[in-house]
Amino acid sequence: MVLIHFPIALFLIGVLFDASAQWTQNRAMASAAYYNLLAAAISTVPALITGVIAWQWALNGHKLKGVLLLHLVFACISCAFIWLVAWVHFRAKRAVAAPLPAYRLPIELLASALIAHTGHLGGFLSGVNIPS
Repeated sequence: MVLIHFPIALFLIGVLFDASAQWTQNRAMASAAYYNLLAAAISTVPALITGVIAWQWALNGHKLKGVLLLHLVFACISCAFIWLVAWVHFRAKRAVAAPLPAYRLPIELLASALIAHTGHLGGFLSGVNIPS
């Protein structure tokens, strides 16, 4: 379960670095954003694997329903968006002297909102967000 926090933190900090780099035109900040977003994408793989293992172990492979199913769906969508953002940055970095596309920022904000919603659902599953 600890592995789940790495892609979340790396991605959100990467988005903050990218927005800061866009605002200040700082190349070092843009590089930090690139490496954080790439590391976030790579770290989603073990996070997803351990999530599926936890599901199989805790529920003996029974069908998912309710909040657990929503959490899994949003986690998969969030991972897809993380990989999409990393791919956009990777593609722009490989193209010599090509600026990052402007459409990346709304995608990054949407991905951040998806990640926040996924984490919120995960809080209910872990018992942190117990309704009163």
